[in-house]
Formats: sequence, C-alpha cells, structure tokens
Amino acid sequence: MAALALLGQCWPYLLAAGAALAGLWTAYAKGKASQKASQDAADAAARSEAQKIDDAVAGRAPDSNRGRLAKWSRS
Repeated sequence: MAALALLGQCWPYLLAAGAALAGLWTAYAKGKASQKASQDAADAAARSEAQKIDDAVAGRAPDSNRGRLAKWSRS
C-alpha cells in the first residue's frame, strides 16, 4: 500500500523524466544523422576532386603531371 501511495504521488515526476529521456534520445539520433550526412557530403566532394585529378593525370605526359601535381605530394 505504501508503495502504491508513493507511486501515486511521484508519477508526474516519473513521466517528466521519461519525456526528458525521450527528448535526449531524439536529439542524439538527429545529431548523429546530421553528422553522417555532413561526412557523406565531404566524402563525395573528396571523391569528385580525386576523379578530377585522375582525369588530369590520364591526359598528360608523366613529366608534365609530376610538375603540375607536385602540390599534392606529402613529401
């Protein structure tokens, strides 16, 4: 009986805590999806740039490519 009486008094707080947890989980899930979309866009841009470089390399002589693409070297 005492547990039911305590539950009867505390149910609004338990409900509010549950709603807060649901809100936090929703915000986390939306943030995760947003970050993934941002990363996917950055990856697509990098692939596009890499394709442009590959296309440029394919159409020129090796010596010409070394000179033009030296800025991409990590050495």
